[in-house]
Amino acid sequence: MTRRPRLTVRLRLTLSYTGLLVVSGAAVSGIIWLVFRIVPNYPLTAANPRDLRSGQPPSRAEILDLVVKLSAWTLGFLAIVGLVGGWILAGRMLKPLQEITAAARRAATGSLDHRIGLTGIRDEFTDLSDTFDEMLDRLQLSFEQYRRFAANASHELRTPHAVMKTMLDVAQADPGHQDVPQLVQRLAETNQRGIDIVETLLSLTALDNREVEVDPVDLSAVVRSAWPALSAEATEAGATLSSELSESVVEGNDVLLHQLVTNLAQNAIRHGGGTVSVRVSGGGRLVVRNDGGILDPARVRTFVEPFAKDRYGTGHGLGLALVNRIVEVHHGRLELAANPDGGLTATVVLPELES
Repeated sequence: MTRRPRLTVRLRLTLSYTGLLVVSGAAVSGIIWLVFRIVPNYPLTAANPRDLRSGQPPSRAEILDLVVKLSAWTLGFLAIVGLVGGWILAGRMLKPLQEITAAARRAATGSLDHRIGLTGIRDEFTDLSDTFDEMLDRLQLSFEQYRRFAANASHELRTPHAVMKTMLDVAQADPGHQDVPQLVQRLAETNQRGIDIVETLLSLTALDNREVEVDPVDLSAVVRSAWPALSAEATEAGATLSSELSESVVEGNDVLLHQLVTNLAQNAIRHGGGTVSVRVSGGGRLVVRNDGGILDPARVRTFVEPFAKDRYGTGHGLGLALVNRIVEVHHGRLELAANPDGGLTATVVLPELES
């Protein structure tokens, strides 16, 4: 497929500047010529005869001929000025666009650490530059998170299989000294851990590739439906679970919100102290708080990243990542804050149903 000859923006702008100058000059020359054509062809003389050097004043025809010649020279001069000056001006005007193009080419090769950072008068180019830099920031962050996610996922999925292989190798090497029920129990627990990781990964992937259907959902009703299972887990963990629920109807998906509440409460039960509170209030606000040790605020900010370990180094680190993704698809907001007296407070704010 043959491409048409390239006509650059700089050349088009140069031709546009030149054309504008020539057309404007031609218009002015035409007006002058028309004025002289309208003037009656009376004999011309000088107010002072001594001003006449050739003896006779020029006729109208001679003046018109001179106007035409001077106009032609002027238009030629304007064309040259338009071409040279337009080329220089267009180059200076398009220089920021060349920098943006160079940055885009570098980004296309996988280099996302370059920023344009245009300075000067705010115009369309600086707006485009800032938007492009913001896009590069988000892309770089996304790729870094993806690389960490891929590396951690590979490690986390490899660990259960390695543990099961080790236990089976030990059992095969010394089958007579193995507690079979205990071995089966440990294998089942390790296998369940792998299943949990895979299911959560699949849930995260599904949320990234589909639109969520929303309906009016009462957050307090969601908490009540999840309460029996949460109470049983809290009792088994020796934690005290309390709730304060007010009606709060939001636009959401009941299944995903049930998963959100369950994950937040389970995270608080498993990785906190002895007291966990769940509160639902107006404005689509859900707050889950637990007590425990003092947390580093910088560490708390990483909890929503996939496979980020909790402060005890346990768990596969996908619970809060899934919570964060559910909040995002509901166009809500998730805030994690370390309590001054220890523990963590997770606050979710979802869009309320418009009345």
